[in-house]
Amino acid sequence: MKIGFVGLGRMGLPMASNLQRKGFSVTGFDLKREAREALAAIGGTGVASAADAARDADVVFTMLPNSNDVRTVVKGEILPVARPGAIIVDMSTIDPLVTDEIAALVAAKGLRFADSPVGRLAIHADRGECLFMVGAAEADFAAIRPLLEAMGTTIHHCGPVGAGMRMKVVNNYLAIAAAQLNAETLTLMARFGLDLEKTIEVLNGTTATNGHLKTNFPVKVLAGDIEPGFQIDLAHKDLGLALTAASAMKVPLSMGSAARECLQLARAGGFGGKDFSGLLDAWCRLAGVEPPRLPGK
Repeated sequence: MKIGFVGLGRMGLPMASNLQRKGFSVTGFDLKREAREALAAIGGTGVASAADAARDADVVFTMLPNSNDVRTVVKGEILPVARPGAIIVDMSTIDPLVTDEIAALVAAKGLRFADSPVGRLAIHADRGECLFMVGAAEADFAAIRPLLEAMGTTIHHCGPVGAGMRMKVVNNYLAIAAAQLNAETLTLMARFGLDLEKTIEVLNGTTATNGHLKTNFPVKVLAGDIEPGFQIDLAHKDLGLALTAASAMKVPLSMGSAARECLQLARAGGFGGKDFSGLLDAWCRLAGVEPPRLPGK
């Protein structure tokens, strides 16, 4: 099976690499030459355009930053060269209405489409432990499942086309808002002068516990590492997707609105390109306290 992969960023490159390592033939494109070269170094093929990646591929994956990028690449580069019977799988996090639009364009060309946005973090992509939320027809889901299994450990078929993207918007809404709440919580802890390890032990033993405190913060910001991962800029974009979709359906999201403004403050403070666990450092700067770190970090 020939795979085209468009978007070899911090998540896309390890995912494409895992496909290549597990026996699939991957042709990949990214604007950054070093990403194309990294794929070539493990036996894949790096090419100069998205069209070159998609040409003759059985399945074409897109992993791109935003709605407009996905629309432009699929419409302008992939669809004109896609082979009959190909499946286009968008793994980006974009506006669900744009997903619907792209799915219609793909169907009009007689091709197949699935949305399969990705859960978990870049470190999980490195290890082939991604979680996928898939929107697809049953037959198309069955066709792409072996590829998803090469990149991840947890695969949810959420429903027809569009259901995966909507599930991702719901997931990221809670995950990002929780990251901001954790940042404020640990900033307050630092101001109180409490012990960080004991605080985490207490929080993880009550209903206050959450995935950030257990998995992301300890290996990222609390270890002194705020390089992305998942950028605050992208988290801000994803909260915007949730708020826009909710507004269209008359669903109030007051906590999300506040969280998005908090992320905007972090971006204004120069943290936009940092990992979203770095919201803690941004908040500590605002509060004038030393960012907490685990011992030895």
